[in-house]
Amino acid sequence: MSVVGLLKARALSAIDAHRAEFLQISATIHSQPELAFQEYKSSALLCDVLEQHGFTVERGIAGLPTAFRAAMHGVGDGPTIALVAEYDALPEIGHACGHNIIGTAAVAAGVGVKAVMDELGGRVVVIGAPAEEGGGGKVILVERGAFADVDAAMMVHPSTYTLVNRASLASMRLTVEFTGKASHAAAAPDDGINALEAVILTFNNVNALRLHLKSDARIHGIITHGGTAVNVIPDYAAAVFSVRAATQTYTEEVLRRVIQCAEAASMATGAQLKYSITPGYKAMIPNVLLGRLFADNWRAIGVEVRDALFNERMGSTDFGNVSQVVPAIHPYIAIASTDVVGHTVEFRAAALSPAGNEGLINAAKAMAMTTIDLLANPALVQDAKAELAATRERR
Repeated sequence: MSVVGLLKARALSAIDAHRAEFLQISATIHSQPELAFQEYKSSALLCDVLEQHGFTVERGIAGLPTAFRAAMHGVGDGPTIALVAEYDALPEIGHACGHNIIGTAAVAAGVGVKAVMDELGGRVVVIGAPAEEGGGGKVILVERGAFADVDAAMMVHPSTYTLVNRASLASMRLTVEFTGKASHAAAAPDDGINALEAVILTFNNVNALRLHLKSDARIHGIITHGGTAVNVIPDYAAAVFSVRAATQTYTEEVLRRVIQCAEAASMATGAQLKYSITPGYKAMIPNVLLGRLFADNWRAIGVEVRDALFNERMGSTDFGNVSQVVPAIHPYIAIASTDVVGHTVEFRAAALSPAGNEGLINAAKAMAMTTIDLLANPALVQDAKAELAATRERR
């Protein structure tokens, strides 16, 4: 066995030795779901565990109380490899996206690499990122420099399939507000200006627009305010739309056309329009070199990896913002059958099932092995950076 192979074997042994501890951490996070930017217990638990394993932990980084950074240095200079943890839950249905697995796997991978850092240069950092499900914690972390000294980053997301290099959709949020004029809906409807009708017309205009969009475009919205009494013409109504596409450029183009839908509704009804745009998540740039290393490591421990399909279904993630600034991968590992859908109570159950536990351990092992590849051969990191630069230039 090669020197790198021996280092990987030691890291895997360290992860196996603490398997029961990691599964208990995952179960604890799963049992106490916390929403975006409120993950105080989960963040504290992961920080405590990392400190117990010898990491130097900085809590509340980048002005975010539930974000953290835990570092372990090697014996000399070398790249900095980030293992990214998520641990926020969804409203009402808890960890139905399996972030208990993501956070714990990153910590477990860090513990595995720590076992061999006495023979490697560089450092491994575990970055705790809050609010993926709403709020874009990684967007804030990137903007505030938390990844400025990172040379490559990775995380693993639970899913119903196992693959490595899948992209994601860029996303932006649009809030539209219409102000009309209240009036008695029966006695004097002609004196009113119906703000709710403007919102409804905006949705109708968007639906008419869909036919003329590329297949990767996604527009979905909700009415957040539609009036207060059925016998009063609503003088205020509002809606929020999520606009997504495969590239940032096309996302911005679709967003512009959705705004035009709202402007047309304003013109047709007479209700005054006010809108605001919230920058969302950028599209993932999966690093092919890192993905190849990761897939090889998974296969080496017996995990079957399938290739991404041309028309692969995808959503959005704030890890896309990370992938725009450092070489990064966001693999998926199966923890449930393909008839189970994410963000459901069935997927929540899978996140604490035997398959979920096995997926957690296998995710941690592949992250640890890939980190060792990069620390042992820093030239790979430089090649990954060159790939990212070339990809960004083409876009």
